[in-house]
Amino acid sequence: MRAWPALLLILPLAAAAQTFGFGEKKGRRDSDAAKLTLPRYPEPENYLPFEVSATTPFAFFVDAKSVSVGADNVVRYSLIAKSAEGALNVSFEGLRCGEHQVRLYAVGQSDKTWTEVRKSHWEPLRLDSRNAYRMVLYSDFFCPSTGYIADVDEALRALRSGGNPRSRTTDY
Repeated sequence: MRAWPALLLILPLAAAAQTFGFGEKKGRRDSDAAKLTLPRYPEPENYLPFEVSATTPFAFFVDAKSVSVGADNVVRYSLIAKSAEGALNVSFEGLRCGEHQVRLYAVGQSDKTWTEVRKSHWEPLRLDSRNAYRMVLYSDFFCPSTGYIADVDEALRALRSGGNPRSRTTDY
């Protein structure tokens, strides 16, 4: 029975591997990914927690040092999902607020390095259990209903205060 929580932690990454494809930079078609510099690997002292659901078996965090808002209005961040047993699932992602899209750039490894996603591309942000944390980040923190997030400071204030006052609230 103890294997179930670990399996649940791995399933989102397995699904992402099928959707996005893991590997090196080869085959990138989008200049966004070619110009991207990966952030430093997240350190626990920089984790900012956010609530996804009272029933989720994971605690979710965004690495404060990784958050950026590009000139293209894309919010990029490192996401940490921690199981009750302490297993970590780490990824570096981006949200396009206006287009309601998500992009997985890299996945964290146990040796605290990144593996870039080989065929990283923008995907529609779907309302399903696999994307619950993304929907919460989108709706409650990074993509306010009144427009794009202004800057990194607004993103960090929203995370530290439990939500963006300009956002609609997700009940996931």
